[in-house]
Amino acid sequence: MSDLLDPESALVYAIPLRTRFRGITVREGMLLEGPLGWGEFCPFPEYDDREAAGWLATAVEQITVGWPEPVRDRIPVNCTVPAVGPERAYEIVSGSGCRTAKVKVADHPESLPEDLERVAAVRDALGPGGAIRVDANALWDVDTAVANIKRIDSAAGGLEYVEQPCRTVEELAAVRRRVDVRIAADESIRRAEDPLRVAVAGAADVAVLKCTPLGGVRRALRVAEAAGLPCVVSSALETSIGLSAQLALAGALPDLDFACGLGTLRLFEGDVITDSLIPVDGHLPVPRTPPPPNPALLHRFRHPDPDRTRWWRDRLERVRTLLD
Repeated sequence: MSDLLDPESALVYAIPLRTRFRGITVREGMLLEGPLGWGEFCPFPEYDDREAAGWLATAVEQITVGWPEPVRDRIPVNCTVPAVGPERAYEIVSGSGCRTAKVKVADHPESLPEDLERVAAVRDALGPGGAIRVDANALWDVDTAVANIKRIDSAAGGLEYVEQPCRTVEELAAVRRRVDVRIAADESIRRAEDPLRVAVAGAADVAVLKCTPLGGVRRALRVAEAAGLPCVVSSALETSIGLSAQLALAGALPDLDFACGLGTLRLFEGDVITDSLIPVDGHLPVPRTPPPPNPALLHRFRHPDPDRTRWWRDRLERVRTLLD
């Protein structure tokens, strides 16, 4: 494994985002080549090495053993609406071809009026038959979540679910008892040692799975089985190379009742492969192998900062020792 994960041979990229998302304007990461193709290592900078090890395990699975056989050939996806104004939100949804939209809320402490305008614009773009889900990234307390969910649900003309409104399992369970909207758990599942605890505590109606931080497709399938909840597969903001593993997970789940959050490449100014995994008519195909990068695009998006490149190489050097 050490030979496969040589930090000096890994490629470090930096791709600008169209809109500030999750607090960043440039997505950084590494691309690794192995016997079965390419993988991606892109944990966010604030994650420690132990948490980043799951991201590396996903890349190792991808380049050494591959993925389980899928049970479906294509995946319905939602479009993603960042914390933008209502006019831009309308444009994103109306041009996406998707019938489900995931809308970022709680971007700052006083964001509720903006959130209400944004979800109302998304409803206008989708029409009455579309589905709207919102993501608060665990930024509310219980009382704030209850109050805000009720108002956002009304402005949206009905929500499909609210993703991770609060931080802890106990808080999610408390919110779920007080609202009529489904609650989805994301961080509470992927950062928990026991994902079954979310279901047992009555904390969520939906499990959001991200195989990249969970440690690979097989590990994520075990988490889905343990959670015992309907699942949605969501991107961790990867290039098409990393996103292909998320699609492999969505393709392998026994049941898939919701559209998945895998249309995030529309947030990027570019990609490292020629035919980016951009949804067509609200769907993406399930790949059997990871797509190869385009050399010209690798050159274009190679990280320009030598110090930052060294930071990523040092990080990979540390994290790979945790997998041995």
